[in-house]
Amino acid sequence: MHFFDIAIFFLFTFGTVLFGVSFVKKNRDVSDYTRGGGTIPGFVAGMSIFATYLSSISFLALPGSAYLGNWNSFVFSLSIPVASLIAAKYFVPFYRNIHSISAYSFLEERFGYWARAYAAICYLLTQVARIGSVLFLLALALHFMLGWSVAGIIIVTGLAVVVYSVLGGIKAVIWTDAIQGIILIVGALASAVILIVSLPEGWTQFFEVGRVHHKFSLGSFGNRLDIPTFWVTFIYGIFINLQNYGIDQNYVQRYKSTKSEKSARFSALFGGMIYLPVSFLFFIIGTALFVYFKVQPNLLPDHITGDHVFPYFIVNHLPVGVTGLLIASIFSAGMSTVSTSVNSSATIVLTDFFERGKSELTEKKKMTVLYSMSFLFGILGVVTGLAMMSVKSTLDAWWSLASVFSGGMLGLFLLGYISRKPKGIHALAGVVCGIAVIFWMTLSGQTKFHSYLIIVFGTVLIFGVGFLSSFLISKFAPGHTASK
Repeated sequence: MHFFDIAIFFLFTFGTVLFGVSFVKKNRDVSDYTRGGGTIPGFVAGMSIFATYLSSISFLALPGSAYLGNWNSFVFSLSIPVASLIAAKYFVPFYRNIHSISAYSFLEERFGYWARAYAAICYLLTQVARIGSVLFLLALALHFMLGWSVAGIIIVTGLAVVVYSVLGGIKAVIWTDAIQGIILIVGALASAVILIVSLPEGWTQFFEVGRVHHKFSLGSFGNRLDIPTFWVTFIYGIFINLQNYGIDQNYVQRYKSTKSEKSARFSALFGGMIYLPVSFLFFIIGTALFVYFKVQPNLLPDHITGDHVFPYFIVNHLPVGVTGLLIASIFSAGMSTVSTSVNSSATIVLTDFFERGKSELTEKKKMTVLYSMSFLFGILGVVTGLAMMSVKSTLDAWWSLASVFSGGMLGLFLLGYISRKPKGIHALAGVVCGIAVIFWMTLSGQTKFHSYLIIVFGTVLIFGVGFLSSFLISKFAPGHTASK
């Protein structure tokens, strides 16, 4: 790779770290560190939501999906505006009116501390797995493109993010996310334009070859539940994104960090709406890659396929300077995801475990917890990423188990949010039933339902069992009072 491209990459990386560290003097208390003092502009918070959502894995996986198949995965993107609209109307004002920065304090009020602790532990488990997965897969991509050591990339990337996340707090995370989001968009747009222009016959060839090979299909509109039809993918997207917007600490902190409820609503809408056209760009890139190498098969080695096609094109077919921009884009996507998880995990540890019920904790002690936990979760993520190099199958099992438990979080939240009747015992019954079904669908190897429907069935069952049990008990045992 050209020296100029490497220079762009390193300049961006060190610039991001220095910019993030510059916020260290602005963290005067816990409010500054966890919610930016409530001074973040809505546009910046919205860009942060977008950058957090679009990890480096998506940057490579979406074009890879379009290259290998069709645009069925784009249906997932179509569901995001629906979820963001619901979030802006209902979830944002709900969380803005809660005093605690924790997304899970509400669960304690409704069902008892077990529900809050359950959700918090599930969240922390998934964030460690998420950090490790992003670092590992990002390192694999950069290793393929640049030939650098996978372990070295994981360690350097992880430590770079930890430095500005620990020192800069949520302000550093959100503002660097916003800048990284802009880099992502510019990189994706540049790739799409260069690819289309590079085709021998331009846009006409893109559409004709793509149409002949059914690359623009959104999937079957039939009623099968064992394949990713349009409807299965769309419903899956609705539930996943309701979980993100409704009970993910990453999102809730951004709602709380803005200057006003109006700004928070805008951030939720903007973050979701901008993802749609950007993901559209990635599917154009994937299809254009297919057409580009279909009409010029001698340009692609036989062993390059799937998610590796876009990295290969970046390194070997983009102009000098643009290659560096694209690598910086992929790297920035990973950094934004990791930094968000580090800060939100530290916030949850403080609010849901250390701080709960302890009025004697001073501001200094709280800040010590935040700094130390941010560092700890960053290091845990690096260790997890390194472990994936040798025991990836074991960690895949851990990720599956974490998904099992996190799958119950949305149903529990909706049960408490929609109805005031269910109490702790009803919620617990719903969670047990829902997790049992999620566990069975995840690990049994069943083939009747596509894996996309796991969160759908789990959420509906948790809500249904919790609501119906409270209704039946109140109807047939009117003297019974369920306790939390």
